[in-house]
Amino acid sequence: MNLLDYLPGVPDFPKPGILFRDISPLLAHPAAFREAIAQLEVLAQAFDYTHILGIESRGFIFGSALAHHTHKGLVLARKPNKLPLASHRESYGLEYGSDSLEFQQSSLPKHAKVLLLDDVLATGGTLFAADKLVRSAGFTVCGAITLLEISALNGSTLLSQNGIANKSVLVS
Repeated sequence: MNLLDYLPGVPDFPKPGILFRDISPLLAHPAAFREAIAQLEVLAQAFDYTHILGIESRGFIFGSALAHHTHKGLVLARKPNKLPLASHRESYGLEYGSDSLEFQQSSLPKHAKVLLLDDVLATGGTLFAADKLVRSAGFTVCGAITLLEISALNGSTLLSQNGIANKSVLVS
């Protein structure tokens, strides 16, 4: 099964020049979604982790399915001001602007080892910020996995240059 068949590109969304990958067809096709989680699990086996950090919002979908399947904890990295308790925060740049990520301080136990998970690796800014966020809060980051890497944007290079091991199911 070619999972790229279920991830159509939407040009110029959310801004001109951006090719947005729509995960809706993949999620709507049970066999494709199951295959995506199975392939993410294979990638995750390369890392020694206790928790998955799912990055808002599409990382929540894949992170929750993978956490359930692997019997690991899930922590949500949210956009600013969406969490009710004291949170850690990190700001970062995107290929089309800037943003911040937060997770609640009470979400991880003291010796947690965290695997970062997002749907797409583009420039690497979001995963790099998630790495900084988790490390600045005093936890260990084991690596990062994504469903799709857009190789032309060199996000994997940014992560590797900063000591973040990363793997993607698909590379386009």
